[in-house]
Amino acid sequence: MRDNRTNIEIEDVIRASMKMTDVPTPKLNKKLKAALYQQEAVLAKQPATHNLSLWYLPMILNLITFSLLALFALIMIDNTYLSYFAAGICSYVGVAGILLTIVGVKRANMKEDITIRIEKRGVLA
Repeated sequence: MRDNRTNIEIEDVIRASMKMTDVPTPKLNKKLKAALYQQEAVLAKQPATHNLSLWYLPMILNLITFSLLALFALIMIDNTYLSYFAAGICSYVGVAGILLTIVGVKRANMKEDITIRIEKRGVLA
């Protein structure tokens, strides 16, 4: 029973608000529009997303992997010349990965391709 009464009260309030004919003054309208335009300008200056570039991640993972392989080769291989040769190859591949990443950043648009975009809360896009 109580739900019906509250629904009737809500309907009465809605009907009463629909019958209102109050119109704001033009001065108030202009102030509200100006405030709205200022707020839109501020929101336009702030990006709605935060960009996190991960262009350096493949280079770091490559360097870590081949540094560990070089260390593993120095520790595990008994032959001194062979262990230094394997560690040298691993170091060469690690440095080549760094150079390839630098070339990829300069020549191809790699910084924009490897980017995570995080939307900010509370900002209208």
